[in-house]
Amino acid sequence: MATDTIIEVKGLEARYGELAVLENVTFDVFKGEILVILGGSGCGKSTLLRHMSGLTEPTAGRVYIDNVDITSCDEERFQETLRKIGILFQSSALLGSMTVAENVALPIIEYTELSNSAVNNLVRMKLSMVDLQNYENFLPSEISGGMKKRAGLARSLALNPKILFLDEPTAGLDPVAAAEIDALIKHLNEQTGTTMVIVTHDLESIFGVAHRIIMLDKDKKGIIATGDPQLLKDESMDENVQHFFKREPRVAPYVLEEILDGFN
Repeated sequence: MATDTIIEVKGLEARYGELAVLENVTFDVFKGEILVILGGSGCGKSTLLRHMSGLTEPTAGRVYIDNVDITSCDEERFQETLRKIGILFQSSALLGSMTVAENVALPIIEYTELSNSAVNNLVRMKLSMVDLQNYENFLPSEISGGMKKRAGLARSLALNPKILFLDEPTAGLDPVAAAEIDALIKHLNEQTGTTMVIVTHDLESIFGVAHRIIMLDKDKKGIIATGDPQLLKDESMDENVQHFFKREPRVAPYVLEEILDGFN
């Protein structure tokens, strides 16, 4: 795995009105790695992903992608940099009135001047990469949840991005479909060298695909751990890290009993 930096997050702060979600978050992402962002509900995982991918402007701080500061560059440079990025949204965000092939073709048509035949060939190639080569003419409503994720992944790969951002890629899938998505992510990373930043709380996915993780905490409003997930599970002395990896409640059992008694 390469160690050259491709994304730099420096002193990032994210607020919604008066509510601070993230404060002074700083870390790097290396070329070719799969970095997983994890943490409990409400800790700012998806918020961080949106800021890193340029969908939301931070309250403070900087985000550099391939040495370009996307928080301060001009619009032309910003759009040029965005073409190096692919995004898989949690819902897959496929347009229901379009076929799978038409969904994948959208960014190609928008950002290139390829002929129709070239677009069609590229779409077929991307669908083949995610094992959907026989589903070009299906509508999103006609395919399974796992297939929708793969179609969304094919669309995110349409412009051969250097970086993929994936928000909860296995959310809502059964264990078999989730394992297939994990295997596909790992395979694509190995075959293409694409850098991947993934938000997930799925422990199977974390241990299955992550080269490195950063863990966020809602109370600390930032990073509380970073490194190899297995080492953190086995060796971290941070209680919040241990609670997460061991699926232990952060509230003491006797407190939970008192809470439950209140409903009786």
